[in-house]
Amino acid sequence: MTTASQADKPLHLGGNNAPVAEEVTVEPTDVTGQIPPELEGVFMRNGPNPRTGWSPHYFAGDGMVHAIALSGGRARWYRNRYVRTPLYANPGRSRAELAFDPTTATMDYRVTTANTHLLAHAGRLLALEEGGFPYQLTPELDTVGPFTFDGALATPMTAHPKVCPATGELLFFGSRLRPPYLTYYRASPSGKILQTQIIEIPCATMMHDFAITERHVVFMDLPVVFDPVAEGGPGWRWDDTHEARFGVMARTGGPVRWFEVQPCFVWHTLNAFETGGVLTLTGARVPSLWRGGSADISGGLPRLHRWQLNLTHGTVAEDQLDDADVEYPRVADAVIGRAHHFGYAASFSLDVHPSHSRIYRYDFTGGLTRHTHRLPDGHTCGEAVFVPRRTAAENDGYLLTFAHDRACGTGYLLILHADDLAAAPVAKIHLPVRVPTGFHGAWIPTSLK
Repeated sequence: MTTASQADKPLHLGGNNAPVAEEVTVEPTDVTGQIPPELEGVFMRNGPNPRTGWSPHYFAGDGMVHAIALSGGRARWYRNRYVRTPLYANPGRSRAELAFDPTTATMDYRVTTANTHLLAHAGRLLALEEGGFPYQLTPELDTVGPFTFDGALATPMTAHPKVCPATGELLFFGSRLRPPYLTYYRASPSGKILQTQIIEIPCATMMHDFAITERHVVFMDLPVVFDPVAEGGPGWRWDDTHEARFGVMARTGGPVRWFEVQPCFVWHTLNAFETGGVLTLTGARVPSLWRGGSADISGGLPRLHRWQLNLTHGTVAEDQLDDADVEYPRVADAVIGRAHHFGYAASFSLDVHPSHSRIYRYDFTGGLTRHTHRLPDGHTCGEAVFVPRRTAAENDGYLLTFAHDRACGTGYLLILHADDLAAAPVAKIHLPVRVPTGFHGAWIPTSLK
């Protein structure tokens, strides 16, 4: 039942978006099905969880990481921990208040929510949020502190870096609200910055994700621009005068070649690859975003879309691939930047209490086929992460996601067969606590810890 006080809460604080108050550590013992013994590692997911119980926007909540360690067919522990940032240490204070120095007009990028994603690279676990430096965590989720690649990181870091499966290099960018607006970075498999390049763009735009291929990186310069006087205060808004374009650059740097696309916004890419001189990028596209300011959510729901950039002729072909509302698209890590046969996504809704969630597998061989796992009524989930079984096949494995049972008010880890979404779940690891809806997650194999 929804009480009056719950109904009055904004979307980002209502339903299972509401924060949890306590950090806990428990050993889950209630399991439906059987945990695959080959799952040896930790499943983690990051998300906003405002320490005060309130935040002005979904993106502003303090980062909290939720994790389950699996080994020997058992769930060894579940724990949730805040990332200890200056915003966590000063509950209720704003980022601008803590980070901006009016004397020097500079920002302290140690001030961040660290609430969006997780990255394991070069023996480090990093909590990411695009407005500041990454924060290093221990495998047990204790906070080590901000990580700057030995001082080589001079900008914020995107929450969506890409690890090349062939070279082990880490490719990422940082965007700022003042010039230079966009900087590209390439780091070695050991985590040393090898390359830094400023990319010229006309203003500060919301650039949340990007894509890579085996030869190129692709930046998305789209019409959501920073406006310090946008409705509701400093924030972002849609700008019809800002050209929508994708920029293609060699991974080792050099000039950027821009391709004009139809106006839209893309929070997340599925993948990109090149064949026969054509760069294909797939992602979740919305027609517009924040036209009336950063509180306006009327711009449409995201749907799977494909752009084909002809690198020889400079042309672009665009197609909507599906009519389902989806977000958090992903492929297996082994095919990032390479031609892929499969992709995965979760259903997306702006309802405070969605009736249920769906997990989708897209088969791109010989056209497009969508396979669906429907959660029971009252059960919802977020991003599903592909975990390989024993082979390099991109659908031979499992999909893991945290789910919420509204009737019980608690969460569980849902494990699905990636190659058979119509089958019953492999396992549900039930938790005695609620796991709020969050953003992005990662599987950290024991062999990488």
